[in-house]
Amino acid sequence: MKSSHLFALTAVVALFSGTASYADDAKVGLGAGDLLVRVRAVGVVPDVKGRDNTLNGKIGASDSLIPEVDAAYYFTDNFAAELIAGTTQHKMTDRNNVLGQKLNLGDVWLLPPTLTAQWHPLSHSAFDPYVGAGVNYTFFYGAGGADSILGEHTRVYYRNNFGEALQIGANYNVSGSWFVNVDVKKLFLSTTAVVKLNGVEATRADVRLDPWLVGVGVGYRF
Repeated sequence: MKSSHLFALTAVVALFSGTASYADDAKVGLGAGDLLVRVRAVGVVPDVKGRDNTLNGKIGASDSLIPEVDAAYYFTDNFAAELIAGTTQHKMTDRNNVLGQKLNLGDVWLLPPTLTAQWHPLSHSAFDPYVGAGVNYTFFYGAGGADSILGEHTRVYYRNNFGEALQIGANYNVSGSWFVNVDVKKLFLSTTAVVKLNGVEATRADVRLDPWLVGVGVGYRF
């Protein structure tokens, strides 16, 4: 092969390789068929409502900061589904009761896998805002550490339950397949807490936890 032909062939191959590479790099935003996997830092802020039915104490739950993993799959350019996975621990209290003292109801872990359907109005855009709505099922586990009440051993039990979720957030395509994300969810979650002294029910409370989940994170598009 003549050197001029070899040079021309090499130039064509280089041109097409460069064009393909540019096309991959030039893909902006998210659309149908994309899977976005993210890691977030999430602040969990319960908005608690409920009193126990014996001491008339107000139930409280502490805030928490947790890591969270989630994945969003884009079924079309404008519609996606997101599943989140994370677990959080809260300190529970009973305050302003007839005993006039704050009772420590111990710690409890919550595992609230949540599935939302999302609408993304700006497909294939670096800025990808969205709104969503969905459902969660919260598991309560690892409850313990409650103070003894009236000198008796105390245990608190919580009922697992379904809840609804609303969501608003945005992804931003910072480079290639990398994104940053901000996200706010409101979970509408209720449970029944049963306090037992030496195995005998002493009181119970129907409680709405209704936490806010405020997160920031990074994601990668597959």
